[in-house]
Amino acid sequence: MPGGLAALLDDVAALAKLAAASIDDVGAAAGRAGAKAAGVVIDDTAVTPRYVHGVTANRELPMIWAIARGSLRNKLLFILPAALLLSQFLPWLLTPILMVGGTYLAFEGAEKVWEALRGNKAAERAVAAVEQGPEAEKKMVAGAVRTDFILSAEIMVIALNEVADQAFVARAVSLVVVALAITVLVYGVVALIVKMDDIGLRLARTRSGAVAGLGRGLVSAMPKVMAVLSTVGIAAMLWVGGHILLVGVDELGWHGLYDVVHHLEEAVHGVEGVGGFLAWLVNTLASALIGLVVGGVVALVVHQIHKRRGHVAH
Repeated sequence: MPGGLAALLDDVAALAKLAAASIDDVGAAAGRAGAKAAGVVIDDTAVTPRYVHGVTANRELPMIWAIARGSLRNKLLFILPAALLLSQFLPWLLTPILMVGGTYLAFEGAEKVWEALRGNKAAERAVAAVEQGPEAEKKMVAGAVRTDFILSAEIMVIALNEVADQAFVARAVSLVVVALAITVLVYGVVALIVKMDDIGLRLARTRSGAVAGLGRGLVSAMPKVMAVLSTVGIAAMLWVGGHILLVGVDELGWHGLYDVVHHLEEAVHGVEGVGGFLAWLVNTLASALIGLVVGGVVALVVHQIHKRRGHVAH
């Protein structure tokens, strides 16, 4: 009996070591996946503040919290199970589905560009959602969650590609870790950005000297920062949407467009000191242009459909 107990304890110890090693593997895999998705995280952080731009101060954090909950629901309840199942049984479907999302993102960005050029809706957009009523706030949150779905899908697919060599359970755990960490990071940063003016106001009122001056500087600067972020958010929609389409068509076997962009990147990559930045800039501008063109075509089609439906209704 003692010998059997000792053997059992040895087995338990061996299993514990194996589990610890597995946890280390999952942690490392999640880290690789999160780092790979960092670029899209920046886009997500730039896109979200535009949805609370113009919202009264007491509704900013509740709206961000609602969007964050929607983002986490997107990742854990919809994207993660679908991505895992598709990667296991129909991996070839991941790219076309992601491209549909990229097209939607490009469409949203092109719509915002069109509205900005027309200018006739700018005043309506600037009115705080809570002044229009709870329904308007819900629509803004719903729009943000829809946009987040596409960005979250790209984050999760990028992360999935990094852990594709792991076992199914390890893949799932890694993606859960990435989903939680990225959601906390993105919406924590967004909350900090939109409340920075309140922090500045508190510093200006409760402190003195240089700290109070910093507070006043934050108060005066944050409206401009929010306006810039709102514009950057629109550009990020076009950039991310176009990049998804650019990479997608290449993965589907249509290499011409990607090759052109790649050759342009190579042409500037050798510039001493700034070659890497210039190559990134070329890819970014090309992706944004693709997003604008595709999104503009989709927006034109959608507007024509709405116009025809309006004529039929009359």
